[in-house]
Amino acid sequence: MNRQERPDMIRLEGLGKVFAMAGEDENTGSGGTVEILKSIDLRIRPGEFVALQGTSGSGKSTLLHIIGLLDRATSGRYYLDGADVSTLDDNALSDLRNQRLGFVFQSFYLIPYATALDNVLLPGMYADRSQAELRRRAASLLERVGLGDRMRFKPTRLSGGQQQRVAMARAMLNDPDVILADEPTGQLDSQTSAEILELFTEINAAGTTIILVTHDEATAAAAQRVIRLHDGRVVEAEPI
Repeated sequence: MNRQERPDMIRLEGLGKVFAMAGEDENTGSGGTVEILKSIDLRIRPGEFVALQGTSGSGKSTLLHIIGLLDRATSGRYYLDGADVSTLDDNALSDLRNQRLGFVFQSFYLIPYATALDNVLLPGMYADRSQAELRRRAASLLERVGLGDRMRFKPTRLSGGQQQRVAMARAMLNDPDVILADEPTGQLDSQTSAEILELFTEINAAGTTIILVTHDEATAAAAQRVIRLHDGRVVEAEPI
């Protein structure tokens, strides 16, 4: 099945998210609710590089977490590669997340006492592959992101850009269909940010779908398509 024949990699229909608020309302006795996402309809094709852009509080990170199966929507439907994942239980979501999705975050989330190689190996803990195979792949990925000579280094001996490269290699260990990145250049200088975005472009060129959250116009410009959110709604989406 070629890219044109495949279903959307991500399809959201009427997706909503409501959070309960702390405190107590004098009329209801509860803290009330706040609507974070409001009837989101969205399609992302296989192999696209998409940026989700919006100001703080627009709902972009919440949307990314739902797409990444780290959170659940309150309403609506979510289809991943044609399969409805809206009603799956936590164990099924965990398996799907580990097998099909990779994550890159602003804060890297590396284990400080583990080497770069061991950090990359973390998603392989529950993979149905031998340790020898996983170690070969992890080493190959570190070579790919330009850290072949830093495999035995711990995060404290790596620059911010190098730590983010380790995080990107970790995200690719299980060969995911989609990589989700939440402000991945937020802690980096402009030159290092450009290098990281170029690496995302290379990963995307190999066929991986990339969904990148940013508030920054220059970062969003690296994507093939920009989807803008405001107040929990998609207010602008470039055509597929």
